[in-house]
Order: sequence, then structure tokens, then C-alpha cells
Amino acid sequence: MLSSITHSSTLSILLYPLSPKPGCCSSRKLNVRTHPWEKSVEKSVKLRTMVVGCKIDNQEMGFQASERLYLGMDFGTSGARYALIDKQGTIHAEGKREYPNYMKEDSLDWALSWKTTLFSLLEDVPVHLRPLVSSISLDGTSATTLIIDSKTGEPLARPYLYNESCPDALPLVKSIAPINHTVCSGSSTLCKLVSWWNNDDSDKKSTMLLHQADWLLWLLHGQLGVSDYNNALKVGYDPEADSYPDWLLSQPYAQLLPTVKAPGTSIGHLKGDIRTQFGFSEDCIVCTGTTDSIAAFLAARATKPGKAVTSLGSTLAIKLLSTTRIEDARYGVYSHRLDNKWLVGGASNTGGAVLKENFSDEQLEKLSEHINPMEASPLDYYPLKSVGERFPVANLKMEPSDWYIH
Repeated sequence: MLSSITHSSTLSILLYPLSPKPGCCSSRKLNVRTHPWEKSVEKSVKLRTMVVGCKIDNQEMGFQASERLYLGMDFGTSGARYALIDKQGTIHAEGKREYPNYMKEDSLDWALSWKTTLFSLLEDVPVHLRPLVSSISLDGTSATTLIIDSKTGEPLARPYLYNESCPDALPLVKSIAPINHTVCSGSSTLCKLVSWWNNDDSDKKSTMLLHQADWLLWLLHGQLGVSDYNNALKVGYDPEADSYPDWLLSQPYAQLLPTVKAPGTSIGHLKGDIRTQFGFSEDCIVCTGTTDSIAAFLAARATKPGKAVTSLGSTLAIKLLSTTRIEDARYGVYSHRLDNKWLVGGASNTGGAVLKENFSDEQLEKLSEHINPMEASPLDYYPLKSVGERFPVANLKMEPSDWYIH
């Protein structure tokens, strides 16, 4: 997702490692000034940017603290963007890129597309600001999964995208997981892993699972096998216990699971060759990331339980801040950990992507001008690009519905 429609005129990012350790981020709130929300879809896209900063204690790194900058990148469904802020939250630079279309055999080479975009965004950061960057992190689409070579980091199969379903693996996953667990959905990361495990005949001894954000961050820090507990939720990680459950660790494919840290935790320094190529500081660090919809929630500054944020991009997601963890795979509802609270919600397959299949940007903008958000629509229409829905009901066979007037 590349946009988050909110009614706030500012963005706020909360960095939330639960137990700061030497070299890890400390929690702090960053207010980013931007333009008020407007009806234009293009303008609303500008509100959606994840900004992540990390603090390294007792390291001046040759600059005054007020001069240090923090680079965050958001990898959505159709493109990526970056924002560069200072400690006060002032935006010093921002930009976006559409994913290039690379083909591999008969399908898009998503991994190469994401990798190319990552380094294009680094190139887009103004040269004179790069030495001031203290830390880097990014978000990716939830449940977008890569199976990689654990020695080289190269993908061994095409990535499984966030909304891709693996119904062949669902019966087996349901047989080992608790009833209505988050992984009991055909689009869960675990279903994707099980499907690959059962259908791939290659040697699995040197393989590893990473999420989109994990893999892109690995390209920057070089330490294979690190994830965060937001991205790892749908592979079965228990963020409340802060560990993988025994029912998952007992499976033969458990050897592929990555190490999990809190989002925003320092992993290591930016790789030397990248520092040299782009001119970043020798002490620039890379931190664990999160998912795109969580980044959207943080950007909306909803800090009180009961507050909800809807993120509209290629697909549609909702997150509600709660003191209670709620999960029910029948309705596509799950809970992400956010410090000592929970983000309860789900992600639908409907959204902007299906609208752009039927309307031009100009048509969408003109039609949107006639929408009164204070009035209920007389139309009942459920637009889906293909068969299957994840939320508010998990139904692999759900069909898009037609227009009709009440």
C-alpha cells in the first residue's frame, strides 16, 4: 500500500523497541509536518510515508545530534517511497519510484524489481544529505514471502505476494495450529512456506524464509536471517510470548524460520560497499522494519485505545488500537503487537488496484468530487480483482458483487 487516508495534518512515527539494549533504538515520538488531507488521491498519497530513526548511545559519529537524519522507506504493492527527517521531524527530502517491470520466464521478477527500486531510492537521496543519515529502515507488504539460499541470499523461487493464497497447504496448517489462529488463512506466510515445502523437490538444507522487508534490509546490512515480530506474525511467531510456539518449532520446515527482533532494533552497520558507493556515514546503522499497514497506523498518530486507521492503497486495511489481543482467522482478524498494546484489524483484497483496472486517474478524480463522505452510498458493490477475500471474511471462493440500487 502506498497511501493512508487519514484526517490528520501531521504524520507521527513512534519507535517502539520494548527493551532497549546497547545499539538499539530508544522509543521517541517524531512529528512530521505535511499538508492537510485533501480529496485528491495523488495528494493523499503524500501523507503515507514511514520514517524510522534509531539512537546509538555514546556515539557522536562526527556530527551534532541536531544534524543527524533518519531515512525510512515504504515498499508498497505498486511502488516505493522514501522520507528523510531530522530529530524534530522536519522532512529534508522525500521521493517515490514505481517498480520497474522485469520478466523472468513467464512472470514478473519481483525480487529484482524491489532490489532495483531500493538502490534507486538510495540514489535519490540528495548527495549532500547522505553523510548525515544516522539510521535506515523500511516496511514491506505483510505476508510477502521469499524462500532464499541461506548462504547467498538469492531467491530460490519466485516471491509469494501478500495476497496470494495457497489453499493446498491450508488443511495441513489447520491440523497443527490452534483453532482460528492467524496462520489458518490461505494467504498466511505459513501456508506459503508449507506449500513450497511440499511442492519443491530441491535440497532444503540450505534454505531460509524471509519477508519482503527482511530481504531488502539484508541487502543493506548483510546479516541473513533477521526479521521483526510484526512481519513474522503470519508465519506463526507469538509476539506476546516473544517466541515461536512449540507446535511450529516441531515441524520439519522450522529450520527455515528467521531470528525475530522487535521492530526498530539495530541490526548492524550499513554495508561498506554501499556506504562507499553512495556516501553514507561509516556509522550509519540499519534497523529491523515493520509492515506497510502498521507504518500507516503510526503515521496517523492514533495513540489512544479505540482509535482506528484505514489505509487505502492497492488494497484496503484497517487497524484499531486495543488493550486486548483478538484473533479469528474465520474473519481475517489478527493482532499485531505495538509496545504494550495491540493493533487489531485485517486486510481486504479490495482497494485502489481494482478501481484503476476500470477507471482512469482522471475519471477517479472527477468521480471522487461527487462523493459526500457524510452520506451513506445507495450502491452495494464489492470490487475484487479476482476470486477470494481475506477480510472482513476469509473466503477463498468469494466473488466480486455487482452494482445495484437499494
